[in-house]
This record gives sequence, structure tokens and C-alpha cells, in this order.
Amino acid sequence: MQKPDKITVGHLLEKMAKMYPDNEALVYTDRDLRYTYKEFNQLCRRVARGLMAMGIKKGDHIAVWATNIPQWVILQFATGKMGAVLVTVNTNYKTFELEYLLKQSDCTSLFMINGTRSSSYTDMIYSLCPELKECQPGQLNSKKLPLLKNVVLLGNKKHPGMLTWDDILGMAETVSEEELDARMDSLESDEVINMQFTSGTTGFPKGVMLTHTNLIFNAQSIAQCLNFTYRDRLCIPVPFFHCFGCVLGTLTCVVSGATMVPVERFDPKAVLKTIEKERCTAVHGVPTMFIMELEEVDKENYDLSSLRTGIMAGAPCPIEVMKAVIQKMNMKEITITYGQTEASPGITMTRTDDPIELRVNTVGRALPNVEVKIVDPVSGEEVPAGVQGEICARGYNVMKGYYKDPVSTSQAIDKDGWLHTGDLGIADENGYLKITGRLKDMIIRGGENIYPREIEEFLYTHPKVKEVQVVGVPSSKYGEEVLAFIKLKEGVSCTKEEIQEYCIDKIARYKIPQYILFVDNYPTTASGKVQKFKLREQAIEMLGLK
Repeated sequence: MQKPDKITVGHLLEKMAKMYPDNEALVYTDRDLRYTYKEFNQLCRRVARGLMAMGIKKGDHIAVWATNIPQWVILQFATGKMGAVLVTVNTNYKTFELEYLLKQSDCTSLFMINGTRSSSYTDMIYSLCPELKECQPGQLNSKKLPLLKNVVLLGNKKHPGMLTWDDILGMAETVSEEELDARMDSLESDEVINMQFTSGTTGFPKGVMLTHTNLIFNAQSIAQCLNFTYRDRLCIPVPFFHCFGCVLGTLTCVVSGATMVPVERFDPKAVLKTIEKERCTAVHGVPTMFIMELEEVDKENYDLSSLRTGIMAGAPCPIEVMKAVIQKMNMKEITITYGQTEASPGITMTRTDDPIELRVNTVGRALPNVEVKIVDPVSGEEVPAGVQGEICARGYNVMKGYYKDPVSTSQAIDKDGWLHTGDLGIADENGYLKITGRLKDMIIRGGENIYPREIEEFLYTHPKVKEVQVVGVPSSKYGEEVLAFIKLKEGVSCTKEEIQEYCIDKIARYKIPQYILFVDNYPTTASGKVQKFKLREQAIEMLGLK
């Protein structure tokens, strides 16, 4: 067997198609679509040949802007076979963000759906590239996006200037299987195959360059920690454009010969019905998704007896939510993964057989072949167990760098190869890690360091609180004050005074939120991460602070 660090995404799928030809690879319950590994591999080969027929070369950048549809995951493995770099586009992007990404990433082709319920992608691309309406498909000459030549609609309706999915499948006939094999054999495992733009919780997104080795080895580590085999069936409601979807989701299935069962758009009912119908053994999600699924489980009966494991990640996981998922969703072996896009994405993970205390109180220990250390943010020196510092990681999983941004790359990865995550944490003597906050999230009130996560975990114990986000806001007296944005449980009312009263004698007085705002939702990235900088901006404006 080839070593994991010497295999490419394209060869990986070939190998799994030989090992598990008749096992289901990809299943969509909502459209009655089922491909075995043999069928899925053949289809990915055909699309790879179609991409070559379009003139797409090894190393070219192609963007995919779509929800979790079958063509997305087919493109993921087709590009892995013919060597184009798949640039993933956030489904929530509007015109300004799309233009930035396509320019910044030097994309030559864009694969897209018509749009979502709230956005017309076709209107947006025509407004960005009015020349598209007049050109022959594949011959775009755009003033704003000079490198973009192809726009492909992931559907079969004809639009001016655009190719269709069927066109790509038809063009495949002009490229032989042997030509594809030669292209596949020319790829190196340390070449970039995926570019993910960071979620932008702290400013402009940067293009993270990830290699075959980054992705495959990370997926194998994740699969090992989940005890995944070809018998597992993973429900994937997290977006493909994020590492959670396309590494911890689709690729983790493929390295195991397991079955991918995506849900096109997150909906708690759709997720639970899919798990029930397909007898899924695992489901992934960010905490908000699990909170919504738990609410649905309380309203209606679903047979979730097939569930065993899955990953909760993407944002801090409230302890009460973890406990409820274990009890009500039958996920006795649920895990937590901690990481970031720059680490492909997994850094640490709990194991399925870890004691419940570790699985609800920590984000686990380092993945196999990954080093983790905690350093003093000021001196850079490693700190002992039990002392808070910045989390750093080193290993096969660290990105190749930020595309066209050597300065940011050198700020993120030091000369010894350590990735500085910008996250604060504490490791115990066995290496189990607790996330205590972001370096930039830390609130300093009157010289006291306050970590929002600690206050959030405490406020979750209030019987009326459904979700909470804590941020720091300016104070002329103390430098900063604590503010809590609280979502209440359905059908209850609560006052600021009631929350503050609850805190007295339970947490230090300086940690008690001076401001409390009750809200219905939070600004989030499409991957579910709450954008705290936006909450802070909103609070400053609402309260008239400076």
C-alpha cells in the first residue's frame, strides 16, 4: 500500500474503487441518486477528461460556487485526478466578495449553480462580467476579471456565454483514458490541489493553499480517530466549500471506503430524516446545527438508533449541548475536532473511547503525526501543562502558505515550521487541550484578563439561555467592559437584571456582563462561525460607545 504522504487524491479514489467497487460511495436521498465506488470513480474520470478537453491544465485554478450538490463532490475528485486547483467559494458571497476571490485566486474557470433562495448567482456573474452575455462559451474576455475564460452552469439550462454540465460530459469524449492516466501520474503529492479562503472572522479572507498530502493524511487521521470503516455512512450537512465538509466529510469517507450522504442545504428535519432513512452511522455539524436538531428531536420522533459517532466542530462546543447529543441522538462516540483551514483543518481530536469528561471538557489531543505546543504569546517560549498560551501546531497538516501573500504566510508559520493559530488554550499533562479563546477576543478590564469562553460556558447553565456570545466593548473607566449577546429559549422572557443576579457569587464580579443584549440571531460565516468582530461593531453602535 502506498504511504499516505505519497498518494494523490486521484489515485486514492482509484484505489478505493478497486477495494470497494460495489460499496455505495455517494447517496442523495432527496434525488434518489446512488453511486457505487466503481460508478463514482468512472464518473469522476469522465469529468476530469471533460476538464482537460476544456483546456484546463495542471495547476490552473478553478472555482466552484455551489451548495452541497453532487457535481461539487464530483468536481472535488475530478480535479484531484487531472491536477487543477479547486478554489472553494462561500455560498453566501455577494458580488463584491466574489470579485475579490476570483481576482485574488487567479481563477480561469467558474463552476456555479443558478443561485440560492436569497441570491441569484447568474445575475451576479453577469453584472461582474457583462461581456459574458455576448461571448461564445469558453471565450470570455472580461475587463474586470481578465483571467476568467470559462463559466460553467452546474445544470442543463442554457445561459448566454455559459457552458453546461452536459457540455463538460460530452467534451470528455475527445480526451482518452490514457491521456487522463498520464496526467494523473504526473501529479506530485506535495502539489497544491485545493484553495480555501479563510472565513474572514478577522478581516479580508486569504487563500489557503492545501496539498494532496495535507488533505489525505488529515482525512486518514480523522477516520482513524472516528474508527471509520467501509461500513460507515456519514450524513454531511456542513458546507462542502469549508474544510469541515470536503475534508472531515467527503474525503474522510473516501479514505475509509465509507458512504457519503450529503444534505444539500442544512435543515434540521432534512438531516434527521436522512439519518433515519439511510441508517447513517455518523453526522457532522457545528454546535448551532446540533442545537437545532435537538429542538427537532424534542418535537418529533426519529429513529436515530443507527448513529454512533460524528464530529462537532467549527465553533466552541457548549458542554450541555454535547451531553444532550450523546443522550438524545444516540451519538455515544461523538468527537470534537479542533483546527483551522491553515491546518487542513484538523489539529487535535477527542477519541471515540475517551471518557465522557474529556469528550465534553476538551478538544482532545494531537492527531497522529501532528505536534502541538502551547507558547507564551509575548515571549514565544513553551509553557508548562496547565498554563494558558497560544496554540501552535506542526506537521504534515500545515498549509503550503497563503496564495500571493508571503508576508502573512511568514507571520502565520515561523522559521521552525510551527503554525501559530491565534487561539488560546491550556493543555493538561496528557496533552488534552482546552480552548480558552482567541488572542484577539481576550477582554482586558481594569488590567484583568477575561476570556469570553469562560463566561459563555457559565451563562449556558442559566435555564432560560439557549445561546450566548460574549465580547468586549470600550469603557472609559476600565478600558473594556463585558457584553453578552443572549438568545433565549423559545417561549421565555428574561431581563438583564435577572442574568446579572444569576452571576452574583458564581463568577468574579469583574466578569459579570455590564451589558446584556437579547437577540434572535448572530452574524455568522457560512460555516457557522460567529463573527465576533461584527457583534462588537453592532454593540458599539447600539450602545453609542466609542
